[in-house]
Amino acid sequence: MNQHLAGMRVAALVEHGFEQSELLEPRKALEAAGARVDVVSPVEGSVKGWQHGAWAKEVKVDQTLAQAHPEDYDALLLPGGVFNPDRLRMNERAVQFVKAFGVNNRPIAAICHGPWTLIEADVLRDRRVTSWPSLKTDLRNAGAIWVDGEVIEDRGIITSRKPDDIPAFNQKMIEVFADSMRTRAATASQSSK
Repeated sequence: MNQHLAGMRVAALVEHGFEQSELLEPRKALEAAGARVDVVSPVEGSVKGWQHGAWAKEVKVDQTLAQAHPEDYDALLLPGGVFNPDRLRMNERAVQFVKAFGVNNRPIAAICHGPWTLIEADVLRDRRVTSWPSLKTDLRNAGAIWVDGEVIEDRGIITSRKPDDIPAFNQKMIEVFADSMRTRAATASQSSK
């Protein structure tokens, strides 16, 4: 098992209605690579997933959004599902949490409808992204350059279209998150000299 994300903390920001596979599979891949993944949510206790058009499993919330601080995390994961990002983008605290990662150049991985929250946080201007096809116009209107691709990475923001893209999404996410860790470690080392 490759542990090249050992020591990394990742926030997975979700609300009720997250697409189950888009949280559980990336979380499993990140944890297998050594990262600690906290499920962060405005909801206390647990959040309910969505799968194949029906409510699915509940997932334990590790940290409420009210108690979470973006500076405590190295990266952000935004699963899709229609309900989940729609609720998050209407929550000002969630939007500010996401915006902090963009402003501080910490990597963000968003899949399917997940980029809706990135639009609200205004962190996509002039970046190449992909998403579920119905978000194409929303993303273009937000200043992003929408591309139909399995996985797109632009300056630390990784996006994919749908659950079928999860293997490529996970691979690119881990690669970009690892690069970010190396860059931050090198920067810290230089500033301590």
